[in-house]
Amino acid sequence: MTQDKALAILKSGANVFLTGAAGTGKTYVLNQYINYLKARKIPVAVTASTGIAATHMNGQTIHSYTGIGVNEQLTKGQIARLGEKKHLKKNLENVKVLIIDEISMLHRRQLQMVDEVLQYFKNSFEPFGGVQVVLTGDFLQLPPVSRMEEPSRDRFAFMSPVWVDAGFRICYLTQQYRATDLLNALLNQLRETNLSEESLQRIKDKIEDSRYSDSETYPQLYTHNADVDRINEKSLEELQGRSKIYKASVKGNPKLTEGLKKTILAPGELKLKLKAKVMFVRNHQDGLYVNGTLGEVVAISEDGWPIVMVKDGKEIEAKPEKWQMVDDLGKELASVTQVPLRLAWAITVHKSQGMTLDAATMDLSKTFEKGQGFVALSRLKDWEGLTLLGCNDVALQLDELALKADKRFRELSLDLDQQTKIKELESSHQAFIKKCGGLTDETEIKKQEDRQKTKEKKKHTSEVTHDMLKQGYSVNRIAEERGLKTVTILGHIEKLALAGKKIDPSILSMPDKEDFYSKVYDLVKQIPAGRVSTYGAIAKQLGMPKSARMVGYAMNASHSMVDVPAHRVVNRNGILSGKAHFVTPDLMQELLESEGVEVKNDQVLNFEVLNFNDFK
Repeated sequence: MTQDKALAILKSGANVFLTGAAGTGKTYVLNQYINYLKARKIPVAVTASTGIAATHMNGQTIHSYTGIGVNEQLTKGQIARLGEKKHLKKNLENVKVLIIDEISMLHRRQLQMVDEVLQYFKNSFEPFGGVQVVLTGDFLQLPPVSRMEEPSRDRFAFMSPVWVDAGFRICYLTQQYRATDLLNALLNQLRETNLSEESLQRIKDKIEDSRYSDSETYPQLYTHNADVDRINEKSLEELQGRSKIYKASVKGNPKLTEGLKKTILAPGELKLKLKAKVMFVRNHQDGLYVNGTLGEVVAISEDGWPIVMVKDGKEIEAKPEKWQMVDDLGKELASVTQVPLRLAWAITVHKSQGMTLDAATMDLSKTFEKGQGFVALSRLKDWEGLTLLGCNDVALQLDELALKADKRFRELSLDLDQQTKIKELESSHQAFIKKCGGLTDETEIKKQEDRQKTKEKKKHTSEVTHDMLKQGYSVNRIAEERGLKTVTILGHIEKLALAGKKIDPSILSMPDKEDFYSKVYDLVKQIPAGRVSTYGAIAKQLGMPKSARMVGYAMNASHSMVDVPAHRVVNRNGILSGKAHFVTPDLMQELLESEGVEVKNDQVLNFEVLNFNDFK
């Protein structure tokens, strides 16, 4: 089926399963439909079965959006209590279209619960309470993770009764828009269960070539947690500096807490160092991160928590989160509180689903579940980006039931394609808009589209700075035109550089920045041996109380302990941050203790914030 016809069917208001091989444009069609709905002010909820997939769609997990959480089933009492939550009530009573991406990883029971919740909030016995539901994904990808060894027929969403009741129209996209290369050809052969001798030889050649590759340069994918843990622990040991350990705190019935600890991804004891690669293992309630967000530990906060820089250059303080087990009345039975991170030099194939990688190292020699190899290989953009350490027969197989279903989906899509004329659907488009209470006036629709475009064009403040730098603007001129302080613009530049943006090195040694750093160093030199101050106190002394982070950047740019005693500058609570790149927390502690300062567990004891008047 073509993209145009699939979009026309979506606009008719029918429940749709949108599928197809990688590169056929599923996401493109979905985004076209989302923009169409928003322009007509039709309430649409964009969700996904996993946190990573949800970020790709700028949405949230279906578990969070509907309130089903991690429950295996919902009682009538539990559903009624969901009705007492204002945000759920507001969202679910108003929604007209619900999109669920990566449907292959949603358990059939969970799809059934989504149906029950929507029926309750919509006060309707229609499937999904009469809401149009659009499912997208590919069932040849991995099925949902199951706590028990369930057969695939008991897990796949298309085995749920509501799948039949809802009468999903199958739109199987067939036209390839992604450049065809050896990897795409291999994936298509796996899909057709027709792997050629030539492709098998290519796989063997790739494994042989990979023996001489630097496999640790790229993200590493493994099928087993034990291999992932081994790689991560080894990589952590190779980092310089002292480890900081975060231990989970538990509360409640011991048996229940032990069970809860086994179901969550946060380790009981988390060991971190600066520059550690990490992954968030929980969805943040305000959307700061999701389960699967990758990053690197760049600092320790003033409160002692890891600060993680994620892909877009944003820094997030990873504060502890609580995982709970509650009874039917909402009373807490057990809880585990831990920093929501785990090491992530290596990740499992399951966790990689939904990611797109330029390059990756993978070992498929221990593949135990059909579909794992297909998923792992699908993460890559092309064959050149693959480093393959090993591969067994299971890695090249797909689930039999998923293959049968995929074949049937193609047949149903072909039938629908032949029976459907885009022109004949236009009247149903208007009828659906009216049913949803959407806009039909073309002038108003155009205004909405213009507003959307304006909103999409809005960029993060540091990106605006980046654009002006590329146009040749000086730091002072950017600050002047944007009505910001020079030090703020310099902060943007530091963030851009840390995020991997190309920055002209000359910008980082400009006179105005050197002047600021010089003032910082002059103050730091005033701190006598045996005393410490903070980034905030230095910023305040300079008359810029909100520039503590810039003071940290100045420390990072210093190169001599003789000239600048950077070890005497700590975080607000006396925590040794090791901001200066040559002064690790270990070295800071050693230097401070030699000067008579008491330090324990990377923190100055009996610490109080001192100001510069004390040093004069």
